[in-house]
Amino acid sequence: MRWGDYRQSDNVEDRRGDSGGGMMSSLGGGGRLGIGTVIILGLLGYIFGIDPRVLIGGATLVTGLGGRSSQTAPAPSNAPTGAPTDQMGRFVATVLAQTEDVWSQVLPAQANIRYIKPPIVLFSGSTRSGCGQAQSAMGPFYCPIDQKVYLDTSFFDDMKRKLGGGGDFAYAYVVAHEVGHHVENLLGILPRVQQAQERAATRQDANQLSVRVELLADCLAGVWAANGNQQFQLLEPGDIEKGMATAQAIGDDRLQRQSQGYVVPDSFTHGAAAQRQQALTLGLKTGKIDDCRRAVQL
Repeated sequence: MRWGDYRQSDNVEDRRGDSGGGMMSSLGGGGRLGIGTVIILGLLGYIFGIDPRVLIGGATLVTGLGGRSSQTAPAPSNAPTGAPTDQMGRFVATVLAQTEDVWSQVLPAQANIRYIKPPIVLFSGSTRSGCGQAQSAMGPFYCPIDQKVYLDTSFFDDMKRKLGGGGDFAYAYVVAHEVGHHVENLLGILPRVQQAQERAATRQDANQLSVRVELLADCLAGVWAANGNQQFQLLEPGDIEKGMATAQAIGDDRLQRQSQGYVVPDSFTHGAAAQRQQALTLGLKTGKIDDCRRAVQL
């Protein structure tokens, strides 16, 4: 993937090296999660999701998705804001800039909605978010309360070692997926899904709504890549294959089979491997938001 010669976003808050504000109430809930539990949840879900509580709560999206006061407020941070200078930080800032440039054109053109650029918070180990405590073992996530993406870049090393899903486009897909959740939020989809989950008759029904949100974010990542490639000629030979390998590796069925030896489809929150590949493929093929929404019925 070509990225070295493109602009970098200044909309990056670099908290790497900060203390993380301490391990106070975990994820805004009543009790703490032990690190062993967090690691297990991280391995089971390898979250590319809205918030780590998607796993902890089964199928429930972020409590207070519309901004309820029950959320843990982020601690004040003196972290520098702007384009980082290290290679991984520069890569993330470049991908973020490309999502800004693409969605600033695509969202108004296709949905008649102005794009609001989400900041990305880089952290190490743990930090505070508007949705509660963020920990690296949970993976990247988007918090709709403060409209920020949270990422510990060590997750990219985990992708390579544990999933065999390394490569620049695979890492860009991670960022683009989370930005896809931000697009969902701007479209008003996330609040509607949360309300539907609260009304769901069963956990399986709520889980299915979560799966549809995740597949839409996969598809929107493809929409970004398709339009970004037209604008910036980003993609190189092998990039699509790396993205597909990552989408396949993070399917709920594959992760469950690896972790427990069997698959429980009713417990899926992110989608099966084939579903995630199909969603990304659709976005790459058409570059259209509406095609993605129709495919997942959101």
